[in-house]
Amino acid sequence: MAADATTTGGQPPYHRLSAAGLRDLAHGEGDGAVIAELLRAERSRRLLLLWALRNEVFRMGADLDGSDLFAQGWDLLERAQLHAPEVCEELLMSPNTGMWVSLAVRRVRGRAYEDAPHWVVMGHLAALAAAAAARAGLEFDITVPVRRGLVPLPTLGCAVLADPEPWGTARVTGHDGRLRITGVGGEVAVPADPARRERDWLPVRRMTLGAADRAKPLVLEELDPYRTFPHPSGANVLSPTEAAYWESSLAEAWEVLLRDDPETAEAMRQGLMSVAPAPVRERFRPHSSTAGDAFGGVTASRPDDVAQLAATLVHEFQHTKLGGLMHLESLCEETPDPAPSEALFYAPWRDDPRPLGGLLQGIYAFLGVTRFWRAHRHTADPAYAPLAHFEFALWRTQVWVTLNAVRGHGRLTSLGLYVVERLTERCAAWMADEVPTTPLRLAHDAAADHHARWRAHHLRPPAKAVEESVRAWQQGAPRPPSALAAEPLLVPEPEVRFSDSTAVLARYLLSDPDGAWRRPGGVDGADMAEVWLLCGEHNEARAAYTARLSGREAPVSAWSGLGRALAFDPAQQAASDLLLHYPERARSVQDAMERTTGRRADPVRLAAWLGA
Repeated sequence: MAADATTTGGQPPYHRLSAAGLRDLAHGEGDGAVIAELLRAERSRRLLLLWALRNEVFRMGADLDGSDLFAQGWDLLERAQLHAPEVCEELLMSPNTGMWVSLAVRRVRGRAYEDAPHWVVMGHLAALAAAAAARAGLEFDITVPVRRGLVPLPTLGCAVLADPEPWGTARVTGHDGRLRITGVGGEVAVPADPARRERDWLPVRRMTLGAADRAKPLVLEELDPYRTFPHPSGANVLSPTEAAYWESSLAEAWEVLLRDDPETAEAMRQGLMSVAPAPVRERFRPHSSTAGDAFGGVTASRPDDVAQLAATLVHEFQHTKLGGLMHLESLCEETPDPAPSEALFYAPWRDDPRPLGGLLQGIYAFLGVTRFWRAHRHTADPAYAPLAHFEFALWRTQVWVTLNAVRGHGRLTSLGLYVVERLTERCAAWMADEVPTTPLRLAHDAAADHHARWRAHHLRPPAKAVEESVRAWQQGAPRPPSALAAEPLLVPEPEVRFSDSTAVLARYLLSDPDGAWRRPGGVDGADMAEVWLLCGEHNEARAAYTARLSGREAPVSAWSGLGRALAFDPAQQAASDLLLHYPERARSVQDAMERTTGRRADPVRLAAWLGA
C-alpha cells in the first residue's frame, strides 16, 4: 500500500497509509514514521479547508463582515509564501491554525458560533499573514483584529494595547526589519529579538525537551485564542513561577516517556507541537483535551505530578493519532436520529453516555494510558508504585470491558472492526499481568462502583414492570415480577458529576493515607460513608447508606455504595449483587414507592427482595 499521496485515473490525489503504519495504529501504537504519514494527510486537509474558506469568503464578498481583512491577509500570505515557504509551512501546520480554519469554515456556513464577531474570525488570516511576513522580513502594512486589548500574531507573540473595547483593529507594519503594532491603546515596538519579553510584548514561549541529540521543540502556548478546544479563549499569561513549573514538569515528563514509552515519545517528537496550560483542578481530577482539527495541540490543567502529566500527554496524543486516522477513513457509520439505546454507550471514564465514535476515541486514548502505567509501575519510586499499579489495573479493566461491548458492533466499518480487534488483542495480552493485591482490589471496587452509578443514573426499567413491582412488594410477594428483568431503557440524566469519586479516594488512600481527604468535604462528590467504606469501616458505611436511602432526596450514588457495603455481609449477597449490577431497579422501584405511598421502603430489604 502506498505510503504517500497517489493519483489514479485523473482523479485528485488522495492519501493512503502504509500497511505497516495502519497495523501499528490499529494496535494503538505508531512511531515517528507513522506520524509523518498522518501529517502529510493533515497538511492536505488544512490546505483544502483554507481554500474552501477562501472560496466562501470571496463568493460572499462585501456581504460578509471581515472579507476585506481576509483579502488583505490572503494577498500578504501569498507574498510571504514566495519569500519564506518554511515559515508559512510552520504556520499552516500549527494546531491553532487548524482549529481556526475549521471553525471559520463552519462559522461562515452558519454551523458554528463563538463570541467574536465575524470580522474578527475572518480577520485572523490577516494576523497569520502579518506573522508570516514579519518572520520573512517583508515590508508590509496590514490591519488585524484586536481581542480585548491583545493583538496575537501566531507563532510570533502578542502585543498588549490599552484598548478597553472587546473587539477592535490595529495596524501592523514591517519596515527595515522592525515590527510595529499601532491601535487605539497606543503603539508597540516589537523588540529586534521578538523572543525578548517586554511589558507590552509577550513572545511565544518556546522550549526544548531532552538532550541535544534527541531534542524535542515544544511551544508552551498561552497566547493564541485558538489554542483551546472546542472554543477559542482569551490569553492565559503564565507568571514566572507558573512558567517555570510547567517547563520543569514537561522536561521531567519527557524523560519519563523516553524511558517508559519510548515509541510514543518518538511519535510525539514528530507530532506533538504545543501544550496550552489550563488552571489547576482538584487533585486526581486533571482535565485535558485536544481536537481532530488541531493535530499536535494539547490543552492540559496544571498536573499534580510528573507521571500524571506524562500519562496526560499519552492520552491526548492517542486522540491525535486516531483523529488523524479517522480523517482518512471512518471507523463507524452514523445512524440518522437513532434511539438513545442504539446511539449511546457506557464509557467507564465519563459521567455521561457516549456516542460510538466518542467511545472509540476513549478506548484508544485509555489503551495508551494503560500501556504507559503498565511500564511506569515498574520504574516509579517505591512510594509511588502502588498508585501506578492501581492506574494500570483500573484502566486495563475499563478498556477491556468497553472493547468487548463494541466488538462486532453493526455500525463499525471494516476499518473499525479491524481496529477494535487489534486493540482487543493488545489489551488481552495484558489481562494476565500480575498486580499487587491492594491496588488490584481498589481498582476492582472503583470500576464496579462507576458502572453501578452510571446504571443507576441513566437506565430505567420498563415503567409497567416498576408499577407491578410496587404492587407485588405491597402484597408481600416472594419476589418481583420477571418483567422487571427486561432490557432497561437508556434515559440520559443531565448534569451527573463525580462518578469517579471511588477511584479518586483510592488514589488518596494509596498516596496520602492520613490526609485531609478523610474529613467531610475532602473530595468533591464523596461523603463520609464512602470514606468509611474505603477505610474498612463497613458497618458504619452500611448504616449511613441505609439512613440516606430511607430518607427523601437520597443521592443516586448511595445505591452503589450500599451494594459495596453489603458485599461484606454473607447474608446479603443477593442484595449486594442486585445493587452493583442492576441498581436502576432499586432506584426506580423505591422512587415509585414514594410517589405511590408517600413512604420509602427499607433499602436493604428492598434490594434483597429485588435480588431474590
